[in-house]
Amino acid sequence: MKHSPLDAKHKSLGAKMADFGGWEMPIEYPGGGVLAEHDAVRNRVGIFDVSHLGKISVKGPGAKDFVNSVLTNDLNKIVDGEAQYNLLCNDKGGVIDDIIAYRNNDDDIFLVPNAANCSKVFDVLKAQAPAGIELVNLHEQFAVIAVQGPSSKLLLESLGLSLNMDYMAFSHGEISGCKVIVCRTGYSGEHGYEVLPAWGEAGKVWDAIAEGVAKVGGLVCGLGSRDTLRTEMGYPLHGNELSEAISANVGGAAWAIAYDKPKFNGDSALRAEKEAGIARRLRGLKLKDRGIPRGHMDILVDGKIVGQTTSGTFSPTLKVGIALGLVDSAYKIGDEVSIDVRGRSLVAEIVKLPMVAPHVK
Repeated sequence: MKHSPLDAKHKSLGAKMADFGGWEMPIEYPGGGVLAEHDAVRNRVGIFDVSHLGKISVKGPGAKDFVNSVLTNDLNKIVDGEAQYNLLCNDKGGVIDDIIAYRNNDDDIFLVPNAANCSKVFDVLKAQAPAGIELVNLHEQFAVIAVQGPSSKLLLESLGLSLNMDYMAFSHGEISGCKVIVCRTGYSGEHGYEVLPAWGEAGKVWDAIAEGVAKVGGLVCGLGSRDTLRTEMGYPLHGNELSEAISANVGGAAWAIAYDKPKFNGDSALRAEKEAGIARRLRGLKLKDRGIPRGHMDILVDGKIVGQTTSGTFSPTLKVGIALGLVDSAYKIGDEVSIDVRGRSLVAEIVKLPMVAPHVK
């Protein structure tokens, strides 16, 4: 199993560790766990180590146009110094991975895929790259520290960063003498940033941010609260809401498909699926009965299976069980369904996503 450059710091704090895509990463910390960490992000600030995320450099004449011909979104809709949510699909329209693409310039694109899929994304791009395009797998060259919550801007500015940037923009700066990339992105639904220092300088940057977090009443957070935060927002997780068998049309990410582009990987299958009509769609589910749903549970109406949950948890914000699920398109927001939670039929309502008001902008 691989380890973050911050592994020793997590273990010194007594973090509960688990496998995330082949990386041993913190789930939660003593002193309140997931509920307290979730609350810190919603109301103050929390920091996460997400260094297990992949990093790939694509450089060379026409690098932007090459990446744009492969990924689903349109890099021509952003400018240098901005990032964009994107998808790499297979020929059947399934999602190999969802990716953040950083546009440095026309000849320099930086990609951040998921941990478990970094090598596969690299291989697919490498196989399609024309002469003159150089791809480098930088998975263990950069750490990623997510700083999320309403106090995130104030905290990072106190460390010397200039953060006059819009959502999904990025810039370069320094923390404690270490060069970093800082992007106005996150996975929590709150105002936040992702800070990328060099792998070997991650500890120094982490310590500076963690010291600032403590001063404003924030917390160091594990990936357990990152999951409850993103579930409340309805953000898809690859392997749950998106996969090589679940397309973006179905899994809640169709907005990241630029159908006005002439070509991208999987475009024929995705266009055909859209034209034929989407049989199931990602929906938010809020329990009316007591209980906590999880993924892979049947969703029923009058005893008939009409879908399956993809993620489920207790919502620390709403104080009820919530889920995301793929539900037959005939069922709309406001409709009542039941979820088979380990043999118990629990009533739930299909609700609009996000389930909690976002503050990303």
